[in-house]
Amino acid sequence: MKVPISGQVTGKEEADNVMQVANSQSYGGFIWTNRFERGFARFMSAREAILCNSGSSANLLALAALELPKGSEVITTAVNFPTTVNCIIQLGLVPVFVDSDPKTLNNINMANVWEAISDKTRAVIMAHALGNPVDLSGICDWYPTIEDCCDAVGSTINGQMVGRRGIMSTVSFYPAHHITTGEGGAVLTDSPRLRKVIESYRDWGRDCFCEPGKDNTCGKRFNYEVDHKYIYSRIGWNLKANDLAAAVGVAQLDRLEGFIQKRRENWAYLNEGLKDLPIEIVQATPGSNPSWFGFAFLTERRNELARYLDEHGVGSRPVMAGNLLRQPAYRKLINGVDYRVVGNLDGADLIYERGIWIGVFPGITPDMRDYQVEVIRKYFNG
Repeated sequence: MKVPISGQVTGKEEADNVMQVANSQSYGGFIWTNRFERGFARFMSAREAILCNSGSSANLLALAALELPKGSEVITTAVNFPTTVNCIIQLGLVPVFVDSDPKTLNNINMANVWEAISDKTRAVIMAHALGNPVDLSGICDWYPTIEDCCDAVGSTINGQMVGRRGIMSTVSFYPAHHITTGEGGAVLTDSPRLRKVIESYRDWGRDCFCEPGKDNTCGKRFNYEVDHKYIYSRIGWNLKANDLAAAVGVAQLDRLEGFIQKRRENWAYLNEGLKDLPIEIVQATPGSNPSWFGFAFLTERRNELARYLDEHGVGSRPVMAGNLLRQPAYRKLINGVDYRVVGNLDGADLIYERGIWIGVFPGITPDMRDYQVEVIRKYFNG
């Protein structure tokens, strides 16, 4: 039996929506994009959702929208996906790394965060790793905080949806994530002003906010030195998504609640079936209800176990990038940029060396769950 680590769950509805876009021949239009943005913002309890081409781009757009001076410090954790940190470096800012708790992956020690603050601190960006929420109580009241929710759509902390404490949050719609648009991402915020800034950076840096195919929304198109549609007020990129992707997302929204429930059920089943083994199962952050991205645990035999699982058809992965500063690219790059580490990274090192996770995505059947448990128990019990 093969048990994938993750994957998309789609059906006729997604295909029908894509065919509607294809038949309209409005591939770059905004009809489905607007519909998806409104629906997803409503689910996440946010005022604005801005669709883009990936979760990585969403992180870049969100941090760029703060328009921080070069050299500003941004607090984050060493246990991260690369593009949660890359945007800090790419924008000429200074990453400040704090440790993570291996028991929850990312329930950061707030004492370390406060210790990390300097007169150059301007923002915080934190990821809810594998769907387990970070408790950001307090820090959001002092510094603009970006919540990377790419692994965590539907997770709650203290009864509140993730993404609601920060000034912005980001999401990925890559096929491995909670819902998919094929490729895609989004930035969420309650600020109409930030929405315009994000859209400007996403759309080449242009000043005009007309949607594709529309002109003169502001009524002042020709009141400038040149046509307002060709005035660029920022150094931006082209990070747009398209209606084909959004059409898939609209159908996925109808499945989202069921997907989240299935992830929680699969996690609970694995927890019950494996809890007596000599492994350290990652537990939910106190006060949270994770929409789990994966079932994670720590074991000193991680590499040997990963090889065994692969041989028996059970997909597994390390936990994100573990301690990012131990990755080859960052060992080379980090010497060429300013950065700080606050305290030690013992927790990040443990996650890097021992962390592993297996799938809980909605496409996993009861037979697949049984097989996951059977294979892992056989490895430890012989």
